[in-house]
Amino acid sequence: MGAGHAHPLYLDRSGPVHRLAPEVKILATLLFTVVVVATPREELWAFGGYAVLLAVVAGAAGVPMKWLAKRASIELPFVLLAVALPFAGHGERVGWLGMSLSVDGLYGAWNIVAKGTLGVVASLLLAASTTMRDLIVGLDRLRCPAVFTQIATFMLRYLDILADDARRMRIARLSRGYDPRFLWQVRAFAVSVGSLFLRAYERGERVYLAMVSRGYDGRLPRPDAGGATAAQWAQSAVLPVAAAAIAVTAVLR
Repeated sequence: MGAGHAHPLYLDRSGPVHRLAPEVKILATLLFTVVVVATPREELWAFGGYAVLLAVVAGAAGVPMKWLAKRASIELPFVLLAVALPFAGHGERVGWLGMSLSVDGLYGAWNIVAKGTLGVVASLLLAASTTMRDLIVGLDRLRCPAVFTQIATFMLRYLDILADDARRMRIARLSRGYDPRFLWQVRAFAVSVGSLFLRAYERGERVYLAMVSRGYDGRLPRPDAGGATAAQWAQSAVLPVAAAAIAVTAVLR
């Protein structure tokens, strides 16, 4: 876990959100998402309140709204699914611009778009303010099963190597007349994928044997003994607590 790998979504900033310990940000994002999902879909104003909270966090983290909007487009397939619900739903219907729309379908579409967007934006803010290494460290401090954190660690460490192997294989295929436009040449690609898998498997065996010979006992050494301070836990609690207050108000009003 000592590798300092970053990921394409990380934005190098020096704001208060970036300085928080990774475990407090992971837990705050998880709790916020749970509150959003548990909010009744009929409480439209509550989702506006959640959006305001995320906008405040984005401002504190120095994450541009344009950057968030561009990356949040990953949810477009689900939005397209939601668009069909008002037409395919059953029960009470309303007319709009000459179309008959299902009330339950409209609520269902709103439920998918609102909760999905808030969850995606919250995840993007976590990724933008936390390096991949710190995410793994945070999961380890939150007592995530060691097997998952170790798999993620090795994936990050060797992903670039595998990508470079795949790039060299592609160059080799092209130099031998491989043209991916022809269907009958897909066999060469399939052989390359199989070869890449065998190389990765053999490399994993060699790495594992090297680790065992150096005293590996099933758990990687922790990078440090530190953790989040009480002040950092209190700061990170602001987001889920504020979201919970909005949710409770929406249910009880």
